[in-house]
Amino acid sequence: MSTKTIVVTRPSGQARQLIEMLSNSIEMSSLAKRSFPEILSLPLLTIAPKTDEQLANHIASILKEADLAIFVSPNAIESVMRLLEQDWQALAKKIIPVGVMGGSSRIALHNHGIGRESNPTPILIPRNNGQWDSEGLWQELQSLGWDWTNKKIVIFKGEGGREWLSDTLKKAGVAVEAISTYARVPLDLDNPAWQAIREMDFSKSLWLLTSSEAVRYLGEVINDQFTQKLQSASALCPHHNIADAAEQIGFGEVFTTEPGDEALIKTALAWLTI
Repeated sequence: MSTKTIVVTRPSGQARQLIEMLSNSIEMSSLAKRSFPEILSLPLLTIAPKTDEQLANHIASILKEADLAIFVSPNAIESVMRLLEQDWQALAKKIIPVGVMGGSSRIALHNHGIGRESNPTPILIPRNNGQWDSEGLWQELQSLGWDWTNKKIVIFKGEGGREWLSDTLKKAGVAVEAISTYARVPLDLDNPAWQAIREMDFSKSLWLLTSSEAVRYLGEVINDQFTQKLQSASALCPHHNIADAAEQIGFGEVFTTEPGDEALIKTALAWLTI
């Protein structure tokens, strides 16, 4: 077995699916057995959905007046659906369009039947997957030709994170309410997952990074707790904002892919052949 290591940094539930897809792709590839990497899960952040009944009632009330609901991530979708525990279209007297920033969120909506109803909920998503982000969604929203000064939009998000879209909508005259429906809990320094990272060779490691906030937390831990440094490691990121964060914390080599797990896996396979 090769000494190369791929580190998957997503939350545990999401990491499991990516690791399985990556492992299957390696098995089906032309890589010799001796080239197979070790794949480690390092869930830098754990998603902790909020369970406040008062928050659920507030969301249901807000949606009755909303012209559009935006989910910043699949985690936002799952946490809201868990809070509301009812059919999306049953929440308001009218069908509320939904805006998302990427394909994973669209899949999450479909898993909850949103967009697949007999009278489908409109799902707004950037048409170019190279722009699956806040800026891309804003471009898509502008194509609607709405008078923003008469619109009310609710944004479902996690605690912290970028405020660019919310600020941009407010500047356009939109009445915006941003609601945090989950928290991100950093991986405890006593977690056994860190030990495997301490024992691996950073110079033969590829880190799959899918969250800017997780990257910043990683930088803090590495600088404080590790003798090995990130300048000898490689990072793989599905967005330029995440890539910028990876460069800032010291990764020596940073690759940027298109959004989506297929692109991550394709580039990871290419890295294994180097």
